[in-house]
Amino acid sequence: MRRIRLRIAYDGTDFHGWQVQPGLATIQGELERILTDLEGSPVTVHGSGRTDAGVHALGQIAAITLRNPIPVDNLRRAINRLLPESIRILAVDEVPLSFHPRFDARAKTYLYRIYRDEICSPFDRRYVHHHPYPLDEPRMIAAARRFEGEHDFVSFASAQRDMESTVRTIFESRLERLGPELRYRVRGRGFLMHMVRLIMGTLVEVGKGNLDDDALTDMLAGRRKAIMLLPARGLTLVQVDYE
Repeated sequence: MRRIRLRIAYDGTDFHGWQVQPGLATIQGELERILTDLEGSPVTVHGSGRTDAGVHALGQIAAITLRNPIPVDNLRRAINRLLPESIRILAVDEVPLSFHPRFDARAKTYLYRIYRDEICSPFDRRYVHHHPYPLDEPRMIAAARRFEGEHDFVSFASAQRDMESTVRTIFESRLERLGPELRYRVRGRGFLMHMVRLIMGTLVEVGKGNLDDDALTDMLAGRRKAIMLLPARGLTLVQVDYE
């Protein structure tokens, strides 16, 4: 048996997220369909985490177990030949049989993009949240740093039945203006369902003047729920780090 690691990029616009769902197009479902045909028996694809419907990835990591002796470069080419063009396998390598893309991950980095100009190009619209309205960007930039460190992010999570703890460690939380875009880059040990989109929605509320420092303190203390969830299309999983 061989354990194979895949590094995957995808445009999530036309998919119902990562996880297999009966009758719906998903990233995991497309990969398992193709790999099962190549292997000649069912193949399960384990990902580093689930991305929601409409979320994109530049560096999602997944792992599979195969008996097929095909060289990894040939495997990459074979999978890409059969995948829709909105999903690409960027790299394939062999790893120890014990490797698990979720449990062995040390950090993940996400990027959220807000397009601030009045007119958003049709070539950008699938990958940004267009918000051309007034925002106090310096207040948002300062507020973004407050999410760094270890916090109980219960206020920034949608319900998850399999969630054991809502405490997460954020290594970097940075918002900056680059040209016509506000870009939020966050790197952490792990994330809760909708956590990044709820944080970004909260920062937008700060920028509108609807939340002050005390309100943000209450949210980080779990006393007040974040309710502004920004659209999935602005979010991209950039990278997953391992030892």
